[in-house]
Amino acid sequence: MGLRIRGGVSTFFFFAALFIFLPGICLALPEYSLPRSSSTVTSSVQINSNSVLVALLDSHYTELAELVEKALLLQTLEEAVGTQNITIFAPNNEALERGLDPEFKRFLLEPGNLKSLQKLLLFHVIPTRIGSNEWPGKTGLVQHRTLTDDHLHLEHHESGERTVDLARVIQPDALTRPDGVIHGIERLLIPQTVVDEFNRRRSLRSITAVKPEGAPEVDPRTHRLKTPAPPAKPGSPPALPIYDALAPGPSLAPAPAPGPGGHHHHFDGETQVKDFIHTLLHYGGYNEMADILVNLTSLATEMGRLVSEGYVLTVLAPNDEAMAKLTTDQLSEPGAPEQIMYYHLIPEYQTEESMYNAVRRFGKVRYDTLRLPHKVVAQEADGSVKFGHGDGSAYLFDPDIYTDGRISVQGIDGVLFPLEEVVEPKPVSKTVQPAKVVAKPRRGKLLEVACRMLGDFGRDSIFTTCQ
Repeated sequence: MGLRIRGGVSTFFFFAALFIFLPGICLALPEYSLPRSSSTVTSSVQINSNSVLVALLDSHYTELAELVEKALLLQTLEEAVGTQNITIFAPNNEALERGLDPEFKRFLLEPGNLKSLQKLLLFHVIPTRIGSNEWPGKTGLVQHRTLTDDHLHLEHHESGERTVDLARVIQPDALTRPDGVIHGIERLLIPQTVVDEFNRRRSLRSITAVKPEGAPEVDPRTHRLKTPAPPAKPGSPPALPIYDALAPGPSLAPAPAPGPGGHHHHFDGETQVKDFIHTLLHYGGYNEMADILVNLTSLATEMGRLVSEGYVLTVLAPNDEAMAKLTTDQLSEPGAPEQIMYYHLIPEYQTEESMYNAVRRFGKVRYDTLRLPHKVVAQEADGSVKFGHGDGSAYLFDPDIYTDGRISVQGIDGVLFPLEEVVEPKPVSKTVQPAKVVAKPRRGKLLEVACRMLGDFGRDSIFTTCQ
């Protein structure tokens, strides 16, 4: 009590500040400056060159060693070796190469079945050292827990033969190291859980596999299927190409593909076509297009039938201003309205986004139309999609007027016509009148020799026949 502390207040504040700021100083230090406990280290096991794992990788059991590496089990086995001795039952290479079912081997090596492969390999490892001298006595049966928490049954028969779950041990104590022992066995040990997983995958594959079948054969004369189309699943595409389904008469098309909308769970194409025509009328500016579809042609009925049978369509709809530019000559030809409309029907389901992405990616895209064999060309222009060529082109300016997953309607500002094949006229061969040349009299060989000799003496000029 008689001691006197100098600077007591300042000393108090120094220690108080030290206790307050010390945790922050420690946190601010680099990570390597702090001592790391052994619990934070991922793997502190040191594997030396005399380990049983090194012996396995350098042994004659190369197939098993490759499977261990593919299954990413080296670290797991290193941790097991670091804590206790282990016993590995190693199938020989012949058992893994030729004695294994190819389908089962393919199943094990598939990336999605990595856990099954790991479970299979760890089933061969017992976290206890069992040498040949520690095997159960004759007529004895002992079970040991594996790294998969399953059990292996070790048996010593009266004949002196040793088995592990009915697999014969053909090379006991094949490799012995301070941290483990390896016994060679004649075949692979397969746990029941892996067998069940393999059978389950195989049965699912046989159920869901698509059996190879030929394309449906179509009679070119009648456009009928030579053999009836098999029953289709809901939402599946039709059996016939859309061009064969366009043949006259509803009986020539394939059976309707099952769908969610109709009375018999088929696609209700008529209702969908009516919906998109009403949408055109309510949208405004497409009355002429709707009038042609309903009154001047039977295309609405045809489109409804196609959609009912599972086909999809994209309609490039010209607006009223574009339709008003059609002349009487263009519409007076027999079947002209149908041909014009067929050229505006694409047998694909395309939206404004999908077409714009396509032309941005590929520059020009050619879409099939129902007016065979003509295609419509689309390209990117001014941030939109332009169809057609030159003066007969049209821009997509009313995108996605109607989209229901089966019919897509895109408004354009022009009527499209296919690029007619222009037959270039054959070049007219002009008859060039040859210039009149005074024919010289034909000279004989003897006269030519004489003129040449006279020329040597400079006397040929006096003879007109030599000039």
